[in-house]
Order: sequence, then structure tokens, then C-alpha cells
Amino acid sequence: MQRKLISFDWAIKRILRSKANFEILEGFLSELLKENITILEVLESESNQDLKNDKFNRLDIKVKNQKQEIVLIEIQYDREMDYLQRILYASSKAITEHMKESDAYAKVTKIISISILYFDFGDGDDYIYKGTTNFIGLHNHTQLKLNEKQKELYKVDDVKNIYPEYYLLKIRNFNDKSKDSLDEWINFLKNEEIPDNPRAKGLLKAKETLDYLKMDDKERVEYENYQKSLHDQASAYESTYVIGSIEGAKKEKLEIATNLLKANVDIEIIKSSTGLTDTDLSNLTNTRNE
Repeated sequence: MQRKLISFDWAIKRILRSKANFEILEGFLSELLKENITILEVLESESNQDLKNDKFNRLDIKVKNQKQEIVLIEIQYDREMDYLQRILYASSKAITEHMKESDAYAKVTKIISISILYFDFGDGDDYIYKGTTNFIGLHNHTQLKLNEKQKELYKVDDVKNIYPEYYLLKIRNFNDKSKDSLDEWINFLKNEEIPDNPRAKGLLKAKETLDYLKMDDKERVEYENYQKSLHDQASAYESTYVIGSIEGAKKEKLEIATNLLKANVDIEIIKSSTGLTDTDLSNLTNTRNE
């Protein structure tokens, strides 16, 4: 029987910012980015703020990759309609926050933004999306490349490695079948389950550290309250956007039907055109006659 594990988003807030547990985050980042990542420090960010409503959900991490490059990594997990704009703003803000006023622009730090999305976002059926910046010629369609002097100055070998890099993890799209070690991490993010002998880096440590039963009473109460707040947020999101969208669409159909009725269009044609029911049209007719 699987032991109940603490959710990753809660762990990021309360547990994984400790240096003793860097191995877990390093494992996740190494599997996702396909290179060994070493965490140097957790930077001051929104998730360092001890707010009761847990409004801020961003963690900034300073890491070193296999090329000994220093990279800033953001991990975000929030529920917003304007999420793409949010991550654009956050990555831009991170660049300016960690750049000295006297620095040349060539010293701009590389930003990798990782979004763990526990809500439906965008129209796409994959569960991991990666976004980079490239410049393509409008006429000959060739890709702009750095010359040797630029490579030396910028310490990168490709234009896309200068600009922020974005990963969107659409957790709900994962089909619960792990094909590789990264999928083991995605499965944990979705189902809070880890196999007995995980292949993925960091998961064995996570299995030991994020055990729900190891929580004391105070931590358990806080965790349960946090989980409840997530359910409440999901309900509010559905009420505001999903139900609101449905109601808006129906209102639009009723307005169309009203105009068609005024033009004396046949009821059956109005029904087939709008998808409204006899009851909807009857109510609409009664309202017009009042």
C-alpha cells in the first residue's frame, strides 16, 4: 500500500527551501532539464513571505549547471487566467532584481521559468511544453546565430540561451503511465505517489522526507487547511470562469434568438441555429409579451 505523501507545492513552501533537502529539488530540476543541477541558494522571493492566505506561489533558486553557468530558476504553481503574462512579468522582474546597476547588459543572468500547472490552461494535449526565443529571417527563413566574439562575450553558444526559457507542466494531462524517470516525477506531482525503487533523481529522498505520517499534529492541521484552501480556490475558479463562461454564451444565444423572433423567423430554425430549448424560447417569448 502506498504511503500518503505531502504534495509538492506544499513541500516547496515549507520543506524544500532547507539546504538539507536540496537533493530533492536538484533531482527534479536535473530530470526536467536533462543535466546535473546543483542548488547554490534559495533567493528571497514571493514564497518566502509567511502569508496566511498563501497568495504568493513563486520560488526563486540560484543554481549551477554542468557547464558551471549560474542560472536563476523560478518555480511557480498558481491558478490564473493571465498566467502567461504573469510568468513573463516574473521572469523579467527576476532579471532586473539580480542585476547590479553598474553591470553591462552582457551580464544578464539566464532565467529558467518552470510552471507546475494544476489547472486546465491553453489548448494542448501534451503535459510538458518548452518555450525558447529564436530569431528567424522573414525572407530566407534562416536562424540568427551568434558570431565567435559574441559567444565569448555572452558565455553562451546560441541566441536562445540568452533569453528566458519556459517550461509549462500541465499535470492533468499526464496519463499516469511512467515511461521514463522524468515521468516518475510528473506522476508524483499529479498523484503524490512514488514507487518503492524510483529511478528518478531526488525521488528516493522525497519518499523519505515528504511522508505525511512524519508530520507533527500542528503541521498536519496546517497541511489539511492548505489542501482545503486549494479545493476552495478550484471551486471559486470554476464558478467565476467556467460557469461564468457558460452563462455568457447562453446570454449571447438568447440575444440572437430575440433578434430572430423580432424578424419573425420560424421557431424551429431559431432552435437549430442557437441550440436553445423549447423552454428557453418559451420563457423568452413570455418575457417579450410582458
